Amino acid sequence: MEAQEATISRGRPREFCVDAALSAALGVFWSKGYEGASLSELTEAMGVTRPSLYAAFGNKEALFRKALDLYEREKLAFMGAALDAPTARGVAERILTSALSMQTSTCGPRGCLNVIHSVACGAEAESIKAEVVARRASSEAVLCRRFDQAKMDGDFPEEIDPAALVRYLMTILQGMA
Repeated sequence: MEAQEATISRGRPREFCVDAALSAALGVFWSKGYEGASLSELTEAMGVTRPSLYAAFGNKEALFRKALDLYEREKLAFMGAALDAPTARGVAERILTSALSMQTSTCGPRGCLNVIHSVACGAEAESIKAEVVARRASSEAVLCRRFDQAKMDGDFPEEIDPAALVRYLMTILQGMA
């Protein structure tokens, strides 16, 4: 009896592709911003009803967090790959070249989703802003550790401050976006 109960599903099966819907939501958030993206625009782009959105993704904030995860997996994957370069210069070159390719691509909106949301959120979206800022800080910390290691390995002159170099590199990236 337990095995039979385990095979019974609750509710109707989804009639949409969750991955495609999330990708569509990412496009809306990226082009309109978190606060600028209405639930009506999201559901229309995703091809779902509001109840389906809530059932699959939770509320708008949870949907945004999932879209941000997708953005990091797909659009910012180059950051992780760049860390494998044998030199710090190679890391920076890979990051800058990949960011330039992303910004000049004909696929998707322009700009950096993280930059857009860290400056475009009002008080009612403070948790979203905090999430974006924390994720950016985490990325900067990983890059800083890589540059610290490069300095310990003799890849940088002694007078180079890896943290300052990371801030400079991130400023360039944000400017490009």
